[in-house]
Amino acid sequence: CGSTSNTDAGGLFMWMSLIGHSLRQEIMKWNGWGYVDSKFQFNKKGQAEFTGKRYRLSGMVMPALKEWFESTFGASLQHKTPASAIPNSSAVQPPILNEAFVEDLKSTGIPFSQDAEDRVFRAHGHCLHEIFALREGKVGRVPDMVVWPSNHNDVVKIVELACKHNVCLIPYGGGTSVSSALECPPEETRTIVSVDTSQMNRILWIDEKNLTAHVEAGIVGQELERLLNESGYCTGHEPDSMEFSSLGGWVATRASGMKKNIYGNIEDLVVHIRMVTPQGVIEKSCQGPRMSTGPDIHHFILGSEGTLGVVTEVTMKIRPMPEYQKYGSVVFPNFEQGVACLRELTLITNVFAGHALKPQKFYITKFKGFDPNRLCVATLLFEGDRERVLQHEKQVYDIAAKFGGLAAGEDNGQRGYMLTFVIAYLRDLGMDYYVIGESFETSVPWDRVLDICRNVKERIIRECKERGVQFPPLSTCRVTQTYDAGACVYFYFAFNYRGLSDPVHVYEQVEHAARDEILANGGSLSHHHGVGKLRKEWMRETVSRVGMGMLKSVKDYVDPGNIFGNRNLL
Repeated sequence: CGSTSNTDAGGLFMWMSLIGHSLRQEIMKWNGWGYVDSKFQFNKKGQAEFTGKRYRLSGMVMPALKEWFESTFGASLQHKTPASAIPNSSAVQPPILNEAFVEDLKSTGIPFSQDAEDRVFRAHGHCLHEIFALREGKVGRVPDMVVWPSNHNDVVKIVELACKHNVCLIPYGGGTSVSSALECPPEETRTIVSVDTSQMNRILWIDEKNLTAHVEAGIVGQELERLLNESGYCTGHEPDSMEFSSLGGWVATRASGMKKNIYGNIEDLVVHIRMVTPQGVIEKSCQGPRMSTGPDIHHFILGSEGTLGVVTEVTMKIRPMPEYQKYGSVVFPNFEQGVACLRELTLITNVFAGHALKPQKFYITKFKGFDPNRLCVATLLFEGDRERVLQHEKQVYDIAAKFGGLAAGEDNGQRGYMLTFVIAYLRDLGMDYYVIGESFETSVPWDRVLDICRNVKERIIRECKERGVQFPPLSTCRVTQTYDAGACVYFYFAFNYRGLSDPVHVYEQVEHAARDEILANGGSLSHHHGVGKLRKEWMRETVSRVGMGMLKSVKDYVDPGNIFGNRNLL
């Protein structure tokens, strides 16, 4: 475990309770996405393969990826930029410790650590600049301690001690943030404590009559689904990060999942929340499905991003596991017709670039006349009882045909759906060869979808050229979640940074310009990634001066001492 810092002073360090936390650090990358044993790499033959045994793509060789990678980015397998192998403890600043807080914490028996590796692991999310710095062995301000509460009452004790001794707390769930939300403010002079909720990972009860489950907020998405499935239920909430992100993180960032058209977003699934704040515990008096008791206090918690307190327990809706599940896919002549079709549909749909298509490509391009450089694919997933699924499937394909869509098979559908879980691993491959990139999202009304896609992609290309990027960048997008009034659009951009002295700065300038373009085209600041510190400069423009005043008033009342001082949102 390596977390022995408080044993020397006679503290009650609970080794067994930390098996989960140590295991997570052993199996997950400290400076990249996902599992240590899972990654894209080029083998000795120059063929791309995906390692490990955790995914459907694991063990697969992808001969076309090398050609695409080199032709798209001008990259060369001869030019590598290897990452630092292990975190360098000497690069980590010694902890700033509030000794009185440490002594009082020892008396509670709650496990904690001052180990450098534990602290670095919880000092970052997955923004490009965070991972890029770690790969180069650069470590900035990190938490001074990590503490592992095992239940709601432990969190109450931690918050009370933090208030007593003026210590800064930063909640930590799954660590998948892409908004700089977990970065420690460099100007913070108090002791910073990372409150790792990973040991709060139990389903406390399942109410089969009301179809709800009461769950500790530190549980990771895939573990929540696994435990519910054992009892015949599911939540249906599947963000791309569900293997690693936590229930509390979903609440704190107003998360969305790939199957939201069936099951809803996190705000639709939540029935009740408990959150510990410096002023005490926030919770409603009952677990009724709806109340007309003024503004909903849940909506101060949802999206609060660790600025008000720690979410400890959540009651959420569950459903019986679907009787039948079937994947599908449709290939469209172009993105425009695909988007027009999505407007007519009310199920989960993901649009990918044409190269995701495998079987039938010859037939589609040669006999149907689809331009291989313009075609796109919608990935479909149908769930429910078998008769309704088959009925719904026919309806969808009939609608797709009206927009020039052709059925492209279950295999492509399943491959496309599973691709969403491994796509983040591609960024690590890129950074091995001087290619950096990122994704970001927005929501936008239907009448602006095509305009925003075109204008943002063009802005990215223009900004890269003006800032000295020597190779044409990748600039693309896909539509993920759909609504009656609009859609979520994901943008991806990446470029070869050879020849640039400060590639991260260039990248950040381009992303900043792209965000300006999104807002100018009627898009939202964020659909589900949240604000954090990365996007908070646009908050006033987004929610108005008065809206910002309301948020600050809540913060000032709930946390007058800024104990939850991550400086997100505000």
